[in-house]
Amino acid sequence: MKGLAMLEKFVTLPDGRGIRAVTAGEGSGPLIVFEAGMSAPGSTWIHTQREVSARYRTLSYDRAGYGGSDVDPHDRTLDRIVDDLTALLDALGETEPVLLVGHSWGGPIIRVFADRYPRRVAGMVFVDATLAEIMSTRNAKVAARFFGLMAVLARLGAKGLIKRQTFRNGVSPEISAADVEVMTNDYATVRAMKAGSREALQIASALPVMRRVQAAGTPDVPTVCLQAGLVERGMAKWRPLFNRYAADLMDAVPRGRMVVVEDAGHLIPQENPAVVREIVFGVAEQLP
Repeated sequence: MKGLAMLEKFVTLPDGRGIRAVTAGEGSGPLIVFEAGMSAPGSTWIHTQREVSARYRTLSYDRAGYGGSDVDPHDRTLDRIVDDLTALLDALGETEPVLLVGHSWGGPIIRVFADRYPRRVAGMVFVDATLAEIMSTRNAKVAARFFGLMAVLARLGAKGLIKRQTFRNGVSPEISAADVEVMTNDYATVRAMKAGSREALQIASALPVMRRVQAAGTPDVPTVCLQAGLVERGMAKWRPLFNRYAADLMDAVPRGRMVVVEDAGHLIPQENPAVVREIVFGVAEQLP
């Protein structure tokens, strides 16, 4: 199964910044929007987007500072990121409800969007999405320092080391070597790591927002939360708590459910893309 051609577009936001977006697919159903994690360009969704576009219209994009998108002179707060997502959809003429898919830091981004614009949301898929309960000011500082170190490695040309550090559990054989190369070329860069560090510096200020939108819940739309089942290094204590917090949130969603991907770690889209694809299809099929 292969999707249609993936088309690169450069969209100008109201303040003049350019955003690189990739669209693919046709059909009358809702647009499926892929939101990447912190330090991750839009191309981390390349395989899933191509496969999903065989049935639905899709959109991925580079947030400010990643890949082909301009750097934002303002702080990359959670609210600022959602402002950009909203402006991107508006510029593309996408005002109808969309199906939002967010991995890691993409989870809070789509939560805030849904909190602001519940009528613009048709469905939601959270993929090991960041939760306020597992973050802290200390974690924010650690993340910012880590991405700073990765930027140094990228400047020194240590692409292979960054790739091994990132894909510690390997990549699904379903993803072609060419797609892995695209992801790595966009990710293992000074630009991406600097953009990730700038976002990480705003985690502390985002925590009250995250707590508020988690408490408010999501719109009454089909919603699935995919959680990693593999306990990775440093996660022995946090993984059970992480998954419990996610399950509690899904219990409060009228049409929500949680699925644990037992053989995958945090990078579910790269380690088990098939389950992400099938969950997205399942949610999309429930929509009018």
